[in-house]
Amino acid sequence: MAGEQDAEVSAEADIGQVAHACDVEESARQELLRLRASIDNLDAALVHLLAERFKYTQAVGHLKAVHKLPPADRLRENAQIMRLRKLAEDAHLDPAFAEKFLNFIIEEVIRNHKEIAQEQQSRQ
Repeated sequence: MAGEQDAEVSAEADIGQVAHACDVEESARQELLRLRASIDNLDAALVHLLAERFKYTQAVGHLKAVHKLPPADRLRENAQIMRLRKLAEDAHLDPAFAEKFLNFIIEEVIRNHKEIAQEQQSRQ
């Protein structure tokens, strides 16, 4: 009889642990969903900010093309990189990552400025 009672207590403890594990898993799943929703919102904001940024860089590209300025401005680019690295440090973001990100954007902007300049030349 004592063995049966011990087995029942052990089974109840096992059921309690499984129920607790399910609660923890559900809680973790809900937190994961909440965090991912926040990431998705931030990704959307980044895309919209990049689109807005590219509107301005396109305007710069047109201005450069009209005035026959070069597509790249290394002094400006280097200043931007230094500024962004400082902002990254202040925000506790890896400055090297921020620099890679900005370099990727700069490459795309220069490519776009070259296209705009070619279009401008073909009109003349």
